[in-house]
Amino acid sequence: MKFFNECSTLDEVKATYKKLAMQFHPDRGGDTATMQEINREYAYASAKVIKGANLSQEETEHEIRFSEEYRKIIEQIIHLPGILIELVGLWIWVTGDTRPVKAELKAAGLFYASKKQAWYYRSADLKEFRGGKKSLDEIRNKYGSEVVNNNKRNTRYAINQSR
Repeated sequence: MKFFNECSTLDEVKATYKKLAMQFHPDRGGDTATMQEINREYAYASAKVIKGANLSQEETEHEIRFSEEYRKIIEQIIHLPGILIELVGLWIWVTGDTRPVKAELKAAGLFYASKKQAWYYRSADLKEFRGGKKSLDEIRNKYGSEVVNNNKRNTRYAINQSR
C-alpha cells in the first residue's frame, strides 16, 4: 500500500482518505487514475483494520459497507463550492451556502433539516435515531465534530465523545 501504511484504526483510515480526496480528487485538480488507486487502497485498508478488530462476520460486513457508503457520499459532494462538510457522530452534516448546490446535495442522498438549517446524511441503519430537538451545536458537543473541507481537516473534541 502506498497511501494508508501508517493507519492502524478505522478512524485513521477515514481521515487519511478524506485528506487524500481533498488533494487528489479530479474535481479538485487531481487525476482519475490516482483517485482510483486511493479508492482501491481505502477499501483494502478499511477491511484490513476492521478484520483485525475481532468483530463477528456480520459486524465486519456492516463496518465495511458503512465506511464505503460514507466515503461515496463525501466523494460526491466534497467538490461543491461554499459548503462545510462535518462528520458528527455517525452522521454527515453540510452547512454553509447550500442553496446553490441543493440539487447536488439531494442527488447525493442528503436530506434537509429545516430546524437546523443544514443538510444531513445518515445510513439507513440509523433511521430510527433522530436528532430531535437538539441544535446542531448541541449534537456537535455531544459527539465531537470532524470538518472535511477546504483542503484542511480540523477536529473538535467534546468532553463526552460517546457514540
